[in-house]
Amino acid sequence: MPRSSLRVDAVLVQAVIAGALSFAHLHDLAAAAGQEGWKAWAYPISVDLLLVAAWRRLRTDGPSRLAWCWFLIALVASLGANVATAGLLDLGDVPAWLRILVAAWPALAFMGGTLLAHSSAGHAPDPDPVPEVEPEPVAAEPDPDPEPVLVAANDDTPTVPAVDPAPVPPAVPVPAALVDHARKVAADHEHRTGARIDIDTLRARLGVPPHLADAIAAQLA
Repeated sequence: MPRSSLRVDAVLVQAVIAGALSFAHLHDLAAAAGQEGWKAWAYPISVDLLLVAAWRRLRTDGPSRLAWCWFLIALVASLGANVATAGLLDLGDVPAWLRILVAAWPALAFMGGTLLAHSSAGHAPDPDPVPEVEPEPVAAEPDPDPEPVLVAANDDTPTVPAVDPAPVPPAVPVPAALVDHARKVAADHEHRTGARIDIDTLRARLGVPPHLADAIAAQLA
Protein backbone atom coordinates (compact mmCIF):
# COMPACT_ATOMS: atom_id res chain seq x y z
CA MET A 1 0.00 0.00 0.00
CA PRO A 2 1.43 3.45 -0.87
CA ARG A 3 2.77 5.60 1.91
CA SER A 4 0.43 8.52 1.04
CA SER A 5 -2.64 6.29 1.50
CA LEU A 6 -1.48 5.24 4.96
CA ARG A 7 -0.95 8.85 5.96
CA VAL A 8 -4.41 9.93 4.77
CA ASP A 9 -6.08 6.98 6.55
CA ALA A 10 -4.27 7.80 9.79
CA VAL A 11 -5.44 11.41 9.63
CA LEU A 12 -9.04 10.34 9.01
CA VAL A 13 -8.99 7.89 11.92
CA GLN A 14 -7.55 10.55 14.20
CA ALA A 15 -10.23 13.01 13.09
CA VAL A 16 -13.01 10.49 13.77
CA ILE A 17 -11.66 9.73 17.25
CA ALA A 18 -11.28 13.40 18.16
CA GLY A 19 -14.74 14.25 16.81
CA ALA A 20 -16.40 11.40 18.71
CA LEU A 21 -14.75 12.33 22.02
CA SER A 22 -15.58 16.03 21.61
CA PHE A 23 -19.15 15.11 20.65
CA ALA A 24 -19.53 12.99 23.78
CA HIS A 25 -18.07 15.68 26.07
CA LEU A 26 -20.44 18.32 24.71
CA HIS A 27 -23.39 15.96 25.16
CA ASP A 28 -22.43 15.18 28.77
CA LEU A 29 -22.00 18.85 29.63
CA ALA A 30 -25.33 19.84 28.06
CA ALA A 31 -27.11 17.01 29.89
CA ALA A 32 -25.51 18.04 33.20
CA ALA A 33 -26.65 21.65 32.60
CA GLY A 34 -30.30 20.57 32.38
CA GLN A 35 -30.64 19.85 28.65
CA GLU A 36 -31.98 16.30 28.60
CA GLY A 37 -33.05 13.93 25.84
CA TRP A 38 -32.61 14.95 22.22
CA LYS A 39 -31.61 18.49 23.26
CA ALA A 40 -28.36 17.25 24.78
CA TRP A 41 -27.49 15.54 21.47
CA ALA A 42 -28.26 18.70 19.47
CA TYR A 43 -25.65 20.80 21.31
CA PRO A 44 -22.51 19.06 19.96
CA ILE A 45 -23.99 19.16 16.44
CA SER A 46 -24.57 22.91 16.78
CA VAL A 47 -21.04 23.58 18.05
CA ASP A 48 -19.37 21.47 15.34
CA LEU A 49 -21.47 23.02 12.56
CA LEU A 50 -20.54 26.55 13.65
CA LEU A 51 -16.88 25.54 13.82
CA VAL A 52 -16.99 24.09 10.30
CA ALA A 53 -18.88 27.10 8.89
CA ALA A 54 -16.34 29.55 10.31
CA TRP A 55 -13.40 27.48 9.02
CA ARG A 56 -14.96 27.23 5.56
CA ARG A 57 -15.43 31.02 5.50
CA LEU A 58 -11.76 31.46 6.37
CA ARG A 59 -10.69 29.08 3.59
CA THR A 60 -12.91 30.52 0.84
CA ASP A 61 -12.96 34.29 1.53
CA GLY A 62 -9.68 34.69 3.40
CA PRO A 63 -9.06 35.91 6.95
CA SER A 64 -11.67 38.26 8.39
CA ARG A 65 -12.67 39.45 11.85
CA LEU A 66 -16.15 37.93 11.53
CA ALA A 67 -14.91 34.45 10.61
CA TRP A 68 -12.13 34.43 13.22
CA CYS A 69 -14.54 35.63 15.94
CA TRP A 70 -17.05 32.82 15.44
CA PHE A 71 -14.33 30.24 14.87
CA LEU A 72 -12.81 31.10 18.27
CA ILE A 73 -16.24 31.09 19.96
CA ALA A 74 -17.01 27.58 18.67
CA LEU A 75 -13.48 26.38 19.49
CA VAL A 76 -13.73 27.68 23.08
CA ALA A 77 -17.12 25.99 23.47
CA SER A 78 -15.69 22.67 22.27
CA LEU A 79 -12.48 22.86 24.30
CA GLY A 80 -14.37 24.13 27.33
CA ALA A 81 -16.61 21.07 27.31
CA ASN A 82 -13.59 18.77 27.01
CA VAL A 83 -11.87 20.41 29.98
CA ALA A 84 -15.04 20.67 32.09
CA THR A 85 -15.79 16.96 31.75
CA ALA A 86 -12.22 15.94 32.64
CA GLY A 87 -12.93 15.98 36.37
CA LEU A 88 -12.48 19.71 36.96
CA LEU A 89 -16.23 20.28 37.19
CA ASP A 90 -18.78 18.45 39.29
CA LEU A 91 -21.38 17.40 36.71
CA GLY A 92 -23.82 16.66 39.51
CA ASP A 93 -23.76 20.30 40.65
CA VAL A 94 -23.26 22.55 37.61
CA PRO A 95 -22.94 26.28 38.52
CA ALA A 96 -25.68 28.69 37.50
CA TRP A 97 -23.48 30.70 35.10
CA LEU A 98 -22.70 27.56 33.11
CA ARG A 99 -26.38 26.65 32.89
CA ILE A 100 -27.04 30.16 31.55
CA LEU A 101 -24.33 29.79 28.90
CA VAL A 102 -25.61 26.39 27.79
CA ALA A 103 -29.19 27.67 27.59
CA ALA A 104 -28.12 30.73 25.58
CA TRP A 105 -25.95 28.78 23.14
CA PRO A 106 -28.69 27.99 20.52
CA ALA A 107 -29.48 31.67 19.96
CA LEU A 108 -25.78 32.55 19.84
CA ALA A 109 -25.01 29.77 17.35
CA PHE A 110 -27.97 30.74 15.15
CA MET A 111 -26.79 34.35 14.99
CA GLY A 112 -23.24 33.30 14.16
CA GLY A 113 -24.31 30.89 11.43
CA THR A 114 -26.58 33.52 9.88
CA LEU A 115 -23.84 36.15 9.81
CA LEU A 116 -21.34 33.72 8.29
CA ALA A 117 -23.77 32.60 5.60
CA HIS A 118 -25.27 35.94 4.54
CA SER A 119 -22.65 38.63 5.19
CA SER A 120 -20.54 39.87 2.29
CA ALA A 121 -16.83 39.19 2.02
CA GLY A 122 -16.06 42.91 2.22
CA HIS A 123 -13.60 43.17 -0.63
CA ALA A 124 -12.43 46.68 -1.41
CA PRO A 125 -13.76 48.11 -4.72
CA ASP A 126 -11.36 48.56 -7.59
CA PRO A 127 -9.87 52.05 -7.76
CA ASP A 128 -11.12 54.36 -10.48
CA PRO A 129 -8.89 54.36 -13.55
CA VAL A 130 -6.72 57.43 -14.02
CA PRO A 131 -7.85 59.35 -17.12
CA GLU A 132 -5.24 59.73 -19.81
CA VAL A 133 -4.19 63.33 -20.51
CA GLU A 134 -3.48 64.08 -24.16
CA PRO A 135 -0.44 66.34 -24.76
CA GLU A 136 -1.18 69.85 -25.99
CA PRO A 137 -0.49 70.35 -29.69
CA VAL A 138 2.60 72.41 -30.50
CA ALA A 139 2.36 74.81 -33.42
CA ALA A 140 4.72 74.15 -36.30
CA GLU A 141 7.58 76.59 -36.88
CA PRO A 142 7.04 79.04 -39.74
CA ASP A 143 9.10 78.69 -42.91
CA PRO A 144 12.07 81.07 -42.52
CA ASP A 145 12.64 81.49 -46.28
CA PRO A 146 9.40 82.46 -48.05
CA GLU A 147 9.48 82.39 -51.82
CA PRO A 148 9.46 85.84 -53.50
CA VAL A 149 6.31 86.83 -55.39
CA LEU A 150 6.66 88.67 -58.72
CA VAL A 151 4.37 91.70 -59.14
CA ALA A 152 3.28 92.91 -62.60
CA ALA A 153 4.76 96.35 -63.42
CA ASN A 154 4.25 99.02 -66.08
CA ASP A 155 6.48 99.23 -69.11
CA ASP A 156 8.38 102.18 -67.63
CA THR A 157 8.91 100.54 -64.24
CA PRO A 158 11.49 97.82 -63.85
CA THR A 159 10.24 94.53 -62.50
CA VAL A 160 11.13 94.13 -58.83
CA PRO A 161 10.31 90.99 -56.92
CA ALA A 162 7.98 91.74 -54.07
CA VAL A 163 8.58 89.98 -50.78
CA ASP A 164 5.74 89.22 -48.41
CA PRO A 165 6.09 90.71 -44.93
CA ALA A 166 7.52 88.36 -42.32
CA PRO A 167 4.73 86.08 -41.12
CA VAL A 168 3.66 86.40 -37.52
CA PRO A 169 4.35 83.14 -35.72
CA PRO A 170 1.20 81.57 -34.36
CA ALA A 171 0.63 81.66 -30.62
CA VAL A 172 2.15 78.71 -28.80
CA PRO A 173 0.20 77.43 -25.79
CA VAL A 174 2.45 77.50 -22.74
CA PRO A 175 1.41 75.72 -19.53
CA ALA A 176 1.07 78.03 -16.54
CA ALA A 177 3.35 75.80 -14.48
CA LEU A 178 6.13 76.15 -17.07
CA VAL A 179 5.74 79.95 -17.07
CA ASP A 180 6.02 80.05 -13.26
CA HIS A 181 9.13 77.89 -13.41
CA ALA A 182 10.63 80.17 -16.08
CA ARG A 183 10.01 83.22 -13.89
CA LYS A 184 11.93 81.57 -11.06
CA VAL A 185 14.80 80.69 -13.41
CA ALA A 186 14.92 84.26 -14.77
CA ALA A 187 14.82 85.78 -11.29
CA ASP A 188 17.61 83.49 -10.12
CA HIS A 189 19.74 84.40 -13.16
CA GLU A 190 19.21 88.12 -12.65
CA HIS A 191 20.02 87.79 -8.95
CA ARG A 192 23.32 86.00 -9.68
CA THR A 193 24.49 87.94 -12.72
CA GLY A 194 22.77 91.31 -12.35
CA ALA A 195 21.48 91.12 -15.92
CA ARG A 196 18.25 89.87 -17.41
CA ILE A 197 18.33 86.40 -18.85
CA ASP A 198 18.52 86.11 -22.66
CA ILE A 199 16.42 83.74 -24.74
CA ASP A 200 19.26 81.29 -25.49
CA THR A 201 20.14 80.93 -21.81
CA LEU A 202 16.46 80.57 -20.91
CA ARG A 203 15.99 77.87 -23.54
CA ALA A 204 19.08 76.00 -22.30
CA ARG A 205 17.99 76.19 -18.67
CA LEU A 206 14.45 75.00 -19.42
CA GLY A 207 15.37 72.48 -22.13
CA VAL A 208 12.58 73.58 -24.50
CA PRO A 209 12.48 74.17 -28.29
CA PRO A 210 13.26 77.67 -29.66
CA HIS A 211 9.65 78.54 -30.54
CA LEU A 212 8.49 77.58 -27.04
CA ALA A 213 11.33 79.59 -25.48
CA ASP A 214 10.22 82.64 -27.52
CA ALA A 215 6.64 82.24 -26.29
CA ILE A 216 7.80 81.97 -22.67
CA ALA A 217 10.09 85.02 -23.04
CA ALA A 218 7.16 87.01 -24.44
CA GLN A 219 5.14 86.25 -21.34
CA LEU A 220 8.06 87.14 -19.06
CA ALA A 221 8.60 90.52 -20.75
